Amino acid sequence: MTRFRGTFTVMITPFGHDGALDLGRLAAFTDWQVREGIHGLIPLGSTGEFLSMTDDEHRAAAACVVDTVAGRVPVLIGAGAERTEDCMDRARMARDVGADGTMIIPPFYSTPTEPELIRHYERIAAATDLPMMIYNNPATANVDLTPPLVARLSEIEHVDYIKESTMDPTRIRDILDLSDGRMCVFGGIMGYESFCSGADGWVAVPSNLLPADCARLYDLTMAGKHTEARALYAQILPVIRLVGGHRYVSATKSALNLMDHPVGDPRAPRLPTPAGEMEALRRALEDAGVRLNDAA
Repeated sequence: MTRFRGTFTVMITPFGHDGALDLGRLAAFTDWQVREGIHGLIPLGSTGEFLSMTDDEHRAAAACVVDTVAGRVPVLIGAGAERTEDCMDRARMARDVGADGTMIIPPFYSTPTEPELIRHYERIAAATDLPMMIYNNPATANVDLTPPLVARLSEIEHVDYIKESTMDPTRIRDILDLSDGRMCVFGGIMGYESFCSGADGWVAVPSNLLPADCARLYDLTMAGKHTEARALYAQILPVIRLVGGHRYVSATKSALNLMDHPVGDPRAPRLPTPAGEMEALRRALEDAGVRLNDAA
């Protein structure tokens, strides 16, 4: 099986003016991402507001992305939930709609122990034969998948990838060392730094806005063109910072609305980006070379 590599967008989910899931906009956004050169897509992650969507909406959104991509790039479906059985059901749903894999954050309220985490992922992995990307983000999951624990999890069949989002690139080194090559690491927040530390990919929020640039950052770094990569990184860093904080959903959606990619507002309890922060968002996009719509 070909290993996943490159920049994968953890996608926003478009909603209409009435707050309903907008599959037409999702299909258009998906196609634009692929045409811009993104290496892979991950709908229904945190950026996709999976916690604010129903099971029927999960299936509809997953099927829409898979069908629109039509095999052009890999699609991993976010299948996280608090209950193990719900994760298993969502992993089966991902398989049924034709996805290439899943991404699964640990249970984010129950603060499971290491034995509980291992059993949790064992049961999900046994539910389908899809490759699984586990997701380490202690700030949101309230548990930390440390490198020694990741090495143990890498022994589970189908647990082949991790999104490592602690902002500590030395963890990439340790995961690769301790897992003896079984685990393929994707950076979370820090793309360029992760590539330089041995990661094979980046699960990125800013590529919602800059898919071509974020994909090119990976390509340049992997080709050893570090001077060009650093220059590109410096150019897009203001956008990375703006969508890397606690407004990662609302800021990303506001930016796309400015870019003639209407995706609506986030669902409650999130609010749209405050008016006072919109000017900084506009400037960052313009500095990164993004063309805004005339109304922006």
